[in-house]
Amino acid sequence: MGAPFGSVEVAVGLVVVALAVVLWRRFRARPTGPVRISARAAAQDTLLAAALGRTREAFKAVFSRPVLDADTWDALEEALLRADVGASSAQVLLRDLRAQLQPGATPEQARERLKAIVADKLEALPTAMNPRPESGPYVVLVVGVNGSGKTTTIGKLASRWQKEGRTVLLGAGDTFRAGAIEQLKVWGERAGVPVIAHQEGADPAAVIHDALSAGVARGADTVLCDTAGRLQVQKALMDELAKVRRVAGKIVAGAPHEVILVLDATIGQNALSQAKLFKAAAGVTGIILTKLDGTAKGGVVLAVAMEYGLAVKWVGLGEKAEDLRPFDARAFAEALFARAE
Repeated sequence: MGAPFGSVEVAVGLVVVALAVVLWRRFRARPTGPVRISARAAAQDTLLAAALGRTREAFKAVFSRPVLDADTWDALEEALLRADVGASSAQVLLRDLRAQLQPGATPEQARERLKAIVADKLEALPTAMNPRPESGPYVVLVVGVNGSGKTTTIGKLASRWQKEGRTVLLGAGDTFRAGAIEQLKVWGERAGVPVIAHQEGADPAAVIHDALSAGVARGADTVLCDTAGRLQVQKALMDELAKVRRVAGKIVAGAPHEVILVLDATIGQNALSQAKLFKAAAGVTGIILTKLDGTAKGGVVLAVAMEYGLAVKWVGLGEKAEDLRPFDARAFAEALFARAE
């Protein structure tokens, strides 16, 4: 039999065990927040990259050319126009890019510089939602034409904010589109959010009046208001939106605090005319871009930002509630002008 352990060996053994336990506990206790955040960010970047795939391929073809000559500049202009950037915005980007490049610059250097220009222009606009008031509910008026995904987007926002701990209430102000009220009620049930609604065909301003009054009475901190989107009767629709704004301001001081225009990313340059129309009539403060998938052309983000000074605040990258994501200008520019493999 071997010699028994002495007191020194026992002491050393206990120290080793204690040290191992401490290290194990520290490993188990390491904060996992940054890892989870990085994983979420990576997932979002992947979705965004997939959504902008077709547009990105067009730019890759341009910047993969051997030299930055006249033909390359023409090809870049064509790629910008095909991406729905718009003629005036494309000219501004090309002008700025030419001014910032050194003589003899390569296509790769042009790609990097254009990516930075685009990110800077988008970041110059406030992509975060407007501040919430010190008292009373935060009132968000959501506008847009029928078919843009407006009501679905409201439901997704309500679900997200409810999970963040807000007390949310919905106002079913789209009283003219068949099924809009029921659609919003379904989203309200999913999110556990109450919906204030009247009958189909009711006065939208009266619905918003009651929704905001209920929000004040119940102590809700956020009221999301749906509105009608009958673009085919533009004058009546815009007068109606102006009336809704006036009513909101009478019930809650400073309301609406945010007016969000929902745009379908697949409609291309038609988005510009909608942005112009709704900004003039409803005082739009920001954009939610829906249906940003592989069929969409991401240049419309630049067009509305540069031509009308409207920031994209959220993007819809899928059908699920969690696929509505806050817009990230740097991630967007990276996804649009990613380096060719």
